[in-house]
Amino acid sequence: MDLILFVDNADDFSDNFYITLTTFVSCCKIFSLLKNRNNIATLIDILMKKPFRPTDYDEIEIRQKFDRIIRSNTLHYMTMVESTCAFALVTSIIVDYRKYRLAFRAWLPFNLSSPMLFQIAYAHQSIGITAGSVIQVACDSLICGLLMHICSQLEIMECHLKKIVGKPRYLRECIVHHIRIFQFALMVNKTFKLVITVQFLISTLVVCFNLYQLTQINMFSAKYIQIVMYMFCMLTQISFYCWYGNEVKLKSQNVVNTVFEMEWFAFDCSMQKNLLIIISRSLVPIEFTGAYVISINLGSFVSLLKTSYSAYNILQQMR
Repeated sequence: MDLILFVDNADDFSDNFYITLTTFVSCCKIFSLLKNRNNIATLIDILMKKPFRPTDYDEIEIRQKFDRIIRSNTLHYMTMVESTCAFALVTSIIVDYRKYRLAFRAWLPFNLSSPMLFQIAYAHQSIGITAGSVIQVACDSLICGLLMHICSQLEIMECHLKKIVGKPRYLRECIVHHIRIFQFALMVNKTFKLVITVQFLISTLVVCFNLYQLTQINMFSAKYIQIVMYMFCMLTQISFYCWYGNEVKLKSQNVVNTVFEMEWFAFDCSMQKNLLIIISRSLVPIEFTGAYVISINLGSFVSLLKTSYSAYNILQQMR
């Protein structure tokens, strides 16, 4: 409402728009998590059952290695996001609260001259931005964690492949496991396609408007530090999606190399045909997409930065 009724220049628009977009993404993630609650429970349940459940020591080690990485990433990401949120609220209390200004631009259907109404509005914004940051961490960590579990399953399958010499039963299990991994990846992509699409589109705009704000704010002000911290969180957020989406693609392609590194020529004709099934499936790698158009990989991350910078230049010219 503030954007529609009161904003009349690029500076005010930029100051409002980036937090509006962030709140919109948080709402989309809440909606996605609630809507797909049963699907998420199903995905987690699949990881606990055969053929995804590790059976021997080597496979358990691989699973634990990826679990440690997921836990570490989540803790570091949560610390970064919540530190940014805390810094924004503390500086706002010091600077804005004393002057009876809200932490963020907003239109409200009542007069803020009343101390009680102002405190309610201020508390509402503070609680809202804190809750939104927690939801962002939860949803992003969940999606990236599932991507890493796909990587771990591909590595476990490769470990299983290396043990098939003289054990045809292992090869049949590998084929089933490989097919199930592709099916699992498709389920993850379908479950979170809305979040991935919205995240990519909004991230482009947010990075653009943050760049614009950085050029208009005093470098030694608290607001400048807040925008820099927020920018770093946003870039880390989208880089997580792209990095681990890219890792899944590379891991799925690497299965072919694993097969060729084996002594496949010593196998009988039946086993060689089974290996061809795995090779044929691996020629089309697992690739996560948003809206079936945007590929989630490092190339898309670079394209996002280029698009954001182009939009920033347009804003500068308009100003």
